[in-house]
Order: sequence, then structure tokens, then C-alpha cells
Amino acid sequence: MVYIGVDLGGTGIKAGVVDEQGNILAKDSCPTGVERGYAAVIEDIAGLCTRVASRAVHDMSEVKAIGIGLPGIYVPSTGRVPFCTNLGWHDVPLLAEMRKYTDLPVFADNDATVAGLAEAVAGVSKGCNVSIFVTLGTGVGGGIIMGGKAYSGPHGIASEIGHMITVAGGEQCTCGNKGCWERYASATAIIREGRRYAKLHPDCAILKAVDGDASKIEARTVIDLAKQGDPASMEIFDQYVYHLCVGLVNLINLYDPEIIALGGGVSHAGQFLLDRVNAILPGLVFYKTMPYAEVKLAALGNDAGIIGAAMLGR
Repeated sequence: MVYIGVDLGGTGIKAGVVDEQGNILAKDSCPTGVERGYAAVIEDIAGLCTRVASRAVHDMSEVKAIGIGLPGIYVPSTGRVPFCTNLGWHDVPLLAEMRKYTDLPVFADNDATVAGLAEAVAGVSKGCNVSIFVTLGTGVGGGIIMGGKAYSGPHGIASEIGHMITVAGGEQCTCGNKGCWERYASATAIIREGRRYAKLHPDCAILKAVDGDASKIEARTVIDLAKQGDPASMEIFDQYVYHLCVGLVNLINLYDPEIIALGGGVSHAGQFLLDRVNAILPGLVFYKTMPYAEVKLAALGNDAGIIGAAMLGR
């Protein structure tokens, strides 16, 4: 048997046929076209599933289920998407709409959660009973994987780890709260601190790297300079890693995972990031003499969304 995984994004939809081991047998894509409304987007999802299946199987009876990863929250008990900001969706009847086009079982979950499931099935955390995936991009997302299954909780919000409050009364978050982890552990946080520093120090290397235009400062700007030994960039990045580790140790204390996999844009810092995490994290863990989660870089990249979504139906 095989499964179809759908990676639903704000600008594009990717779908693939995936086997039990997490291998992609065929894949295809199309634009999302969110301006057309949710019904048209879901019709395209169904059509894409049929098209990609025809490239890998002789009959749809060989497909066991369809899984969908989306940038929002899905509630399995209702089959609805309460909200999905990137798509402009509010209370969308995803399951009911899919039922117009297929009788196959349909599953859905947050895109970061399904990426974590992919890593647990075919990536860096394969073979783990408990693992956590953390994506470090514009925000911070995550996936909690237990016994080979994604854990999202009865209300679909168990993996919203970016909104753990780690700094009481801290930076204003887009969610309305203050001090959320993602305000300190995302790529956005590095950009914010880099631009703040540049404003106060117009002769700094950070500003020189972007020809004096602070609006062009990105996370990569600061990280690359930190790798080169620029003192200000190193200080910004080390402070970033400290805040990252505060959230990681909370996850370790709550779930005791075997592996925490880091993905997203900041993870491209590679071993430079891991070295700093491994320097700070040991000082924060509760049980100093006991083993705890190994932090690794995620392995599957852009295919994680398809693989993880497919595995929702396994």
C-alpha cells in the first residue's frame, strides 16, 4: 500500500505518493491561488492527488489514505480548519470538501508537525519512540512525535511550541501575547536584533555588509558575520542561541525526547549552530548527570512536508 501526502502552502501545493518506508514514488505541484477561495483550492488538492497517483499506481485502490500538511490548525473531531492565516482560511470544512472528490480516508495536521513526523519515519529521528521537530524560520513551529504518531492534542494545538512564553512581559508577539519563544528563537529575532544594533552603531560590520541599508539585514547576514568572528554578530547570535536553548530545555523537561531535530532557515547555520547549542544546553538541563535529548539537524529538507503528510494515514 502507498499513501498520498499533500504539502499545502501559501503559494504552492505539492503532492507525492509515498511508500511505507517514506520513499517518494512520484510527485507533482501546482499554484495555490488562495484568492479563488478555499473550495477551489481544495478541488485542486483533490485533482493533484488523482494526477500524482496515476504516475505511481495502477488503481486508486492501492492508495490507503491522503494526508495534508497545512500552515494552520486542523481539528480532527470536526474535520475543520479553525484558521490558517497564510491562506486566509477561517473555519474551513476541509474534510467535507475533500469528501466531494474522494472516499479515501483523509487526515490533516500542521505543516511543522508533519515535517516532524517525516523526520521520525525517514529522517534524523528515525527509530525514536519520542522525538521533537523544531523549525526555526519566520516563526518557530514544531512537531511532537510519540510512538510513530504526531501528537497534536484534542484541540489541535499541542505543537504550537513557538508560543510558549519564555520571557515574561517580553517582546510583543503577533499572537497578541508578550514574550513568546518565537520572538526570541526565530530568524525574525536575529533580524530584529541585527537591525537594532546597526541603528545604534552605524559603523558596524553588520551595516557595512548590506551597503548601509539596514532593511537588507537578514538572519544570514548576522550568522555569516558571526562565523567570521565579528564580535557584535557573535554576541547577537550567542544571545539568540541562549533563548533557543531555554525553549529546548523546556521541551526536554516536558517530553524527555530522544532527539530534537532542528529545521528551517536558521538550521542552515549547520554545525556552527549545533556547537553553540551544545555549549549552552548542558548548563540548563535539570538532571545534570542523566542523559538527555541529542540535538541534531533535520535531514529531509523540502520533501519533509510530503513525506510527513503521507505518514498521517499510516
